[in-house]
Amino acid sequence: MTDPRETTDAAEPLLVALDIDGTLMSYDQELSDDVRDAVADLRAAGHHVVLASGRSLIAMTPVAEILGIDRGWVVASNGAVTARLDPDEPDGYVLEDVVTFDPGPALRLLREHLPDARYAVEDVGVGFRMNELFPDGELDGVHRVVEFDELWSGEVTRVVVRAPGSTSEQFHELVERLGLDDVTYAVGWTAWMDLAPLGVTKATGLELVRRTLHVQPHRTVAVGDGRNDVEMLRWASRGVAMGHADDVVQAAADEVTGTIEDDGAARVLQSLLPAR
Repeated sequence: MTDPRETTDAAEPLLVALDIDGTLMSYDQELSDDVRDAVADLRAAGHHVVLASGRSLIAMTPVAEILGIDRGWVVASNGAVTARLDPDEPDGYVLEDVVTFDPGPALRLLREHLPDARYAVEDVGVGFRMNELFPDGELDGVHRVVEFDELWSGEVTRVVVRAPGSTSEQFHELVERLGLDDVTYAVGWTAWMDLAPLGVTKATGLELVRRTLHVQPHRTVAVGDGRNDVEMLRWASRGVAMGHADDVVQAAADEVTGTIEDDGAARVLQSLLPAR
């Protein structure tokens, strides 16, 4: 690992990739003042702060607004959607890269084994189509209930599977048993799984951003707490896992910071700024 703080070209901008839920934002959807201030200071110093989340794009833009990020880049839907924020655009952003896949084979196979699960597919910038309504607050945007076979009427960026009663371990076992090798999957928490196009992760989206911004690989930092952050933490020159992350996530990181309750992300961001 090359520590971005210790290179001789410290004047070059950093690319700081940040997960949202469980990293910047608590499970009660709260952001600390220290996180807000550190993000503002990093951007004022000329660094690129890039939000990278499993959230849909329309669920990320309000967080960017809270953080004062009106221009810059976001990686949404676990890497399937990369957008450039621009307040001068009608929607407040420009879609720079959208990766899609045919969800039909995976959906049909999963439903055979999880017949009572709820399934949703993302309509970028709009919301979700789903076979049943999800609980309030779990998905953003417009929700449209459709027949199950309408979920694969076209290619999509993301599939969400919600199966109450299933554990994360059961999700992993099911995917391995079914041989879903034509998609990338991430288990977010108990009873929840995301499917993305094969090979697409937060890291692939961030690499596109890094190359576009001409940031050197050794000037990259990432902070995250979930299994969907593993590739991102390995991609970064300095990958930092939150203190409450599980063993798999921590093993993928170069270091571990405090938990979300300890405001661990704020500590990392503050370490990237000159000492006061």
